[in-house]
Amino acid sequence: MKLSAKARYAVRILLDLATYQGQGPVRTSDISEHTGVSVRFIEQILKPLKKAKLVESTRGASGGYVLSAKPEDITLAAIIRIIEGSLCLTHCCEDPNTCHRSPTCRSHRAWVRVTQVMEAELEDISIRDLQDDVILGTPHGCDC
Repeated sequence: MKLSAKARYAVRILLDLATYQGQGPVRTSDISEHTGVSVRFIEQILKPLKKAKLVESTRGASGGYVLSAKPEDITLAAIIRIIEGSLCLTHCCEDPNTCHRSPTCRSHRAWVRVTQVMEAELEDISIRDLQDDVILGTPHGCDC
């Protein structure tokens, strides 16, 4: 399983906004410069984050975006749910009724277990943790 670029970039964008928290709104062009994500894609990503009340926008010459939630309250799980819609590995994990085999399927139980472990880990990592670089055990060479 791979996260979409949209989900990975949403984390980058929120981390960038957290970095500049308290310094006023950050323009999308500045976010683009800091994160390497195009302005057009940033604008697409910010829409659901704004709807979820993780960011606020200000219009005008000194406008831009700021976090509207504390970095420690924004988890990777929440970001992925906002962008992807779900953390479930399979459709049957989200709704067992989508597959007639779910009640007896041995692999279904494995997908549910892995989903639960992954979700717990993602709930345990916040934007503040990324800011403070407290994530241990990150594999080398990860191009996240």
